[in-house]
Amino acid sequence: MNLKKLPLQNLVRHSGRTIGLAAIVALLTCAVYGGALVVSSLQSGLNSLEARLGADIVVAPATARSQYDLNEVLVEGVPSSFYMDKAYVAKVAQREGVEIATPQYFLATMKAGCCAMPVQIIGFDPETDFTVKPWIARTYGGELGMLDIIAGCNISGGVGDQIQFYGETCTIVAKLAETGTSMDNAVYGSGDTVKHLVEAAVDLGFSPLAHEDPQQVVSTIMVKVADGHSVEEVLGDIKLHVRGVSAVATRTMTSDVADSVAGMSGVIQVVFGIIGVLAVIVLVVAFLVVGRHRTREFAVLRVLGASKRMLSGIVVKEAAIISAAGALVGVAIALVVVLSFNGALESALGLPFLLPVVATIALLALGAFALAMVAGCGASFASATRLSKVDPGQTLREE
Repeated sequence: MNLKKLPLQNLVRHSGRTIGLAAIVALLTCAVYGGALVVSSLQSGLNSLEARLGADIVVAPATARSQYDLNEVLVEGVPSSFYMDKAYVAKVAQREGVEIATPQYFLATMKAGCCAMPVQIIGFDPETDFTVKPWIARTYGGELGMLDIIAGCNISGGVGDQIQFYGETCTIVAKLAETGTSMDNAVYGSGDTVKHLVEAAVDLGFSPLAHEDPQQVVSTIMVKVADGHSVEEVLGDIKLHVRGVSAVATRTMTSDVADSVAGMSGVIQVVFGIIGVLAVIVLVVAFLVVGRHRTREFAVLRVLGASKRMLSGIVVKEAAIISAAGALVGVAIALVVVLSFNGALESALGLPFLLPVVATIALLALGAFALAMVAGCGASFASATRLSKVDPGQTLREE
């Protein structure tokens, strides 16, 4: 007997049954792949955040802690403006165990033509910087001139476009890759650029500064600890000998985010895992129920000369076709949802959310597809075993 075309013909003939089983497989695949994508994106966002901070210790004005949540400012990129005397840079750099101390300058705009929300402008010192330059080097290798800026990926406008801040026209010389944090809404320039923009803000009546000279202030000091010294020792020394500042280890800031990511990842894995297990159970039951209604069909095939192995093969082949179709649909749905709503997911979770590289996305899709195939074919095994043991004579007599 030539039964090669029979599985496909059965599926086409019983389209309702086929679509129902494929939908269950699609649900299983969507849950597994969607959960894996979200967890992987959270981990990618955390890794990007840690790489972006770069420094071991961040030093800010003591008054900044009472006005802002430093974690939100430094980790999440919430727009802010606070300053301290530039002399603190030298004081921090002189402490034992400090290898490099580089200043940064913050200026929050009320609104810019590029965005419908406030934008954080971050300036850095090209001579001493070790946190921003390595990050932007992948995108821009030139020297930043006055009013040249590098824009985060969420800032509208392309390379060569001009945008205005406080009446000053700035030129976008490069766009940064996505980080999955609010830093994607920031722009970066030299310290001189930000100081110039601060002066422009003051001229327009805004007051980011009280009475300080823009040329004599900094917002934060990023510290790299020298080899042979522990971060805790240097942090304690700065807190003890440099008065008027608040020093925080970046590890402390990111550890809170890492704990949140781990907790959220665990919850997501449990929820989607439960959905996947329920889908497998429903799939097994569905194949058994369908198998019971096909007893007469398989009895006739046995009478016509089909072997038990052939009958098992028919069920498994049908399950393989259904699983492949359902898995492809499930992968596609999960991918479209996560790609389309990654911004909304980031806002809802309140955590760094960065889609992994294409290779990882493809690998996760392949893993989810393989799992769906195993689950679908495995779920059909009990039904295939039962149908292969059908006694054609007794079954047909009962009919």
